[in-house]
Amino acid sequence: AAAAAAGWARTAPRERAEVLRRAFELMTARADELAHLISLENGKALRDARGEVAYAAEFFRWYAEEAVRASGELTTAPSGANRIMVVRQPVGVAVLVTPWNFPAAMATRKIGPALAAGCTVVLKPASDTPLTALMMGKVLEDAGVPAGVVNVLPARRSGAVVSAMLHDPRVRKLSFTGSTEVGRILLAEAADQVVNCSMELGGNAPFLVFEDADLEAAVDGAMVAKMRNGGEACTAANRFFVHTDVAEEFSRRLAERMGSLRVGPGVGDDTEVGPLVNEDAVAKVESLVRGAVDEGGRVLVGGSRPEGAGFYYDPTVLTDVPPSAAILREEIFGPVAPVVTFTDEAEAVRLANDSDFGLVSYVYTGDLARGLRVGEAMESGMVGLNRGLVSDPAAPFGGTKQSGIGREGGHEGMLDYLESKYIAVSW
Repeated sequence: AAAAAAGWARTAPRERAEVLRRAFELMTARADELAHLISLENGKALRDARGEVAYAAEFFRWYAEEAVRASGELTTAPSGANRIMVVRQPVGVAVLVTPWNFPAAMATRKIGPALAAGCTVVLKPASDTPLTALMMGKVLEDAGVPAGVVNVLPARRSGAVVSAMLHDPRVRKLSFTGSTEVGRILLAEAADQVVNCSMELGGNAPFLVFEDADLEAAVDGAMVAKMRNGGEACTAANRFFVHTDVAEEFSRRLAERMGSLRVGPGVGDDTEVGPLVNEDAVAKVESLVRGAVDEGGRVLVGGSRPEGAGFYYDPTVLTDVPPSAAILREEIFGPVAPVVTFTDEAEAVRLANDSDFGLVSYVYTGDLARGLRVGEAMESGMVGLNRGLVSDPAAPFGGTKQSGIGREGGHEGMLDYLESKYIAVSW
């Protein structure tokens, strides 16, 4: 990556854009093959895997367009004595560390802006999903990415491998998606060489339903926000705060929808919810649900593993969950929706913001003024207002508090891979 850095940085933005455009086209053409591989590697339902591939490919298309938009500035100094010129230059070699839950999309969301900016990359995928990353590397190679520009480095000893790279002075950028706990460790490691860091970390998204909300739309949104990827997503709605006037009806409708989902092998054509990624994931979900029930929570639907082998957990809705329950404090990463009631807007905002995390919030209301007011009050980097899906390649994705640093997607996503250089000019 270091050897290829200077040549790729000198490559014309239009040429970089054309490579990314070809990568989009190739990825789209190979969508079925890639989706099947994702499903085999992490258990994701095939329909979700197909959706991920389509979403992932869009990052290549978006950054093919953004590659020619790294504009600089030229202004006159306030004194009039000189010109102020600001140019944007690639940061250099970037280490990209991606998770297992969206192995294609998290890779393209980092690779796309890095290549558009003129950086070379080392992609370190999760040890559970190395084959998806290798296939992504093949797509980029076939699209015409020069040797050394994109390097895929699967490894089981992830900590040691990433640590070694962060202590190498040739590495100038780290983009990490994963847990907040690991993020803290990597930030400390990156301090040795003062590496530029972007972090997309954990979430604990609140989902607010006010008394004037369209309940049918709210339940539809909840199913998307909660059950995308079977709940194994940092953007998953984890805490459902529902006004007391509509809580019973909302919970009943949500339980009905959750209970109707078909659980089975990810590659099954009719599967709607696949297995969790491993036994530890199932054990964590079981523990959180059991703890909530022990503290007074009530199971409306689900609440256990289905019979038979496999890392499955039934889609679950809990009500009467006490505020002290661990399930409201920890990222669930599974198909469980705990419901808590509130009585007024101030209480809803307080409950929603009572978290160390601030990635995304969801708000359902029929009052636009209230929706915007509550949206601005949310301590999160993103808000879904009457919408259960916020991710978009053209929008900046990222969080506040312990949910991360920096943004991915949108024009902002490429800026994280560019340095601003100021040149004072006289003529």
